[in-house]
Amino acid sequence: MFRSTTLFAALAASMLAWQVPAVAQTPVPAPASAPAAAQHPSDEVLAENARASLTRADYDADIQRVPAEMREEFASDPKRLSAYLTNLLIVKTLAADAREAGLENDPLVQRRIALEVDRVLADAQLRHLEQAAGSEFDAKADQFALKAKEIYLVEKDKHQIPEQISASQILFDTKHRTPEEALALARETRNKLLAGADFATTAKAVSDDPSAKNNGGEIGWFARERMDPAFSQAAFAMTNAGDISEPVLTSFGYHLIRFEGRRPADVRPYEAVKPQLMAELRKRYVSEQRDARTIAIRNDPGLKVNQPAVDSLLTHVDPSMFRPGAARRGTRPKQAE
Repeated sequence: MFRSTTLFAALAASMLAWQVPAVAQTPVPAPASAPAAAQHPSDEVLAENARASLTRADYDADIQRVPAEMREEFASDPKRLSAYLTNLLIVKTLAADAREAGLENDPLVQRRIALEVDRVLADAQLRHLEQAAGSEFDAKADQFALKAKEIYLVEKDKHQIPEQISASQILFDTKHRTPEEALALARETRNKLLAGADFATTAKAVSDDPSAKNNGGEIGWFARERMDPAFSQAAFAMTNAGDISEPVLTSFGYHLIRFEGRRPADVRPYEAVKPQLMAELRKRYVSEQRDARTIAIRNDPGLKVNQPAVDSLLTHVDPSMFRPGAARRGTRPKQAE
C-alpha cells in the first residue's frame, strides 16, 4: 500500500500557498501482478490526485532542466523539494485538463509542442557534445598536462603563498569594561606570563575570546591580511618564538600576542595546483567545443534569410513618439468604440 507521508502533507500545504486547491490523497495500491517491493524506482508514484500522477521518472527527467550544480539544493531541502514537486504535479494536472478540453488539437498548441520538443532535443545534443568533448579531453590528458605546466610557469605569481606566522592571543575586550580597565588587565596578565605563568592555561582562564576555552588562545597559521591591521603589524614584527607582545589595541580590545613561528613567502608546487589547472582547462575545452557548434550554425554560409518576412515581424512605430512629452502613437488600428 502506498502511504501518505509528511512529504504529501507539505505538498498539500504548498498547493494552498500557490492558491491551487489540494486534491484528496488516495493511497495507490501496488499492481496485482507484482509485489510493491518489485516495483521499479522510475515507476514509483511520488504524488497523485484525481487528474494526474507524478512518478520518480517524471522528476528525474524534469530535474535535468535545473543546472547540475543546483540539483543538490533540491535534494537536501525538504521545503524546496516539496515546492518543486507540487509545481510539477500542477503542470501535469493542468495538462490533463487541457487534453480533456481538446487543446492539444489546436494548431498553435501543436506548433508550440513541436518547438518544445526541439528545445529538449537541442539541450540533449549540447549535453552530448559536452560529454564527448570531456571524454576527448580525458583521452588527451597527458597533452593538456603539458599545457597546464606552461600556464603554471607563466602565471607563477598567481600561486604565491604569502608570508605566514603562527601565534596565540589573550583578549581583553572593551565591550564589558572601559579601555583603561582592559589595558590594566592586559599589563597585569603580561607580567604574570613573563614571570612564568602558562600562556594556554591563562588564556583559558581570563581571555574574552570564547574560543580560548578550547584552544588556549592558539590562533594557528595566518597571513598578514587575515587579521586586524594593528594586530598583524604587531604580530609580524615579532621574531623570537615564545615572545609576548605589549598590549595591542584593536577594534576588539587589547590583545597579548605570543609569537610561535614564521613561514616565509613561497610558491605552491605545480603538483599541488595541477588538479585545479586541469579542471579549468577541461571546462574551457568543453565550452569551446560546444560553442564551436553553435557558432558554425550561426555563421553557416548556406544560411538563407527571408528578410522581408523577418522585417514584417517588426512593429512599426511613429518616430515622433520618442520625442519628449509626445504621446505614444503606434500604427495599430484603433479598436471599434
